Amino acid sequence: MYGKQTERAIGALSRLAEVWDNGTTRLSAIQIAEQRGLPAPMVAKILSTLSQAGLVSGSPGPGGGYALARPPAEITLKQVHMLFERENHSHICPFGGGVCGTGDACALHDSLVGMQKDISRFLSNTTFEIFRAAAQDNGLKPTDRAAHVTSPRESYRAPDRGRN
Repeated sequence: MYGKQTERAIGALSRLAEVWDNGTTRLSAIQIAEQRGLPAPMVAKILSTLSQAGLVSGSPGPGGGYALARPPAEITLKQVHMLFERENHSHICPFGGGVCGTGDACALHDSLVGMQKDISRFLSNTTFEIFRAAAQDNGLKPTDRAAHVTSPRESYRAPDRGRN
C-alpha cells in the first residue's frame, strides 16, 4: 500500500495528532522518533517535508518543536501518501504481460482495480482525527515496545519470508 517513508510520516503525524491541542503542545523530532521507535534523522527529514507541504508547523533545534498546522480532522492519509509515493505511469501489465488497457485484461485486472479504488477511498476518507480521538477520547496508548507477543493478531503486513 505504501513504503517505509510514508509509514514513518504517518507515524510522526499520528503522534502529533495524539497530542493535538490547537498547536500549543510541540514535540521535537527526537521526541517523536523515540516515542514511535523511529530513526531520529529520518523523522527530522520527514518533518521538514511535512512542514514544506503545510501539514506541520514548527522548527528544528533547541526550543523548537512541531505541531500539526491544522486540526487533525483536516489532514488525510492521502495528503501524506502523495508527498512520499510516486505514481506508476507504466502501462505494462506486470502480471499478464502486454499493455494494460488494450486487448484482454489479465486474470487479476478487475480485482486489482477494485483493490486500488478501495485503497484510494481509504486514504482519502481517513483523517488523523482517528489518532487524536483514540488517544484523547478513548485513552489508547501504544503497547510497550518490550512487550512479549503471546498470541499475535492478524496483521496487514506481508508475512516474513523466513517464517513460512
